Amino acid sequence: MSGQVCMVMRINLDCPSCCRKMRRIILRMKEIEMHLIEKQEKRVSIVGRFDPADIAIRIRKKMNRRVEILDIQLPGNGDGQAEEMHHAPDGPDHSIMQHA
Repeated sequence: MSGQVCMVMRINLDCPSCCRKMRRIILRMKEIEMHLIEKQEKRVSIVGRFDPADIAIRIRKKMNRRVEILDIQLPGNGDGQAEEMHHAPDGPDHSIMQHA
């Protein structure tokens, strides 16, 4: 990716050890520069130079939990404004589902 991407995901983090595990996973990914874990809202926001779908799949595999992409902000076209893509929470193509 050429610019920074901001992605917001929904993932069930129901205990302190899940939050620690999520933090450890994010810190080990070199392409993620900043992160914010909101346990009460079950949201994780990450910023960096990465492909959003690849990161969501990697987190799903490592956490063994469903990951839903809520929002992706892509780099703008040079005028300082970012393009926004809002994903609806329902529909199979808007979330990464875990298959057992």
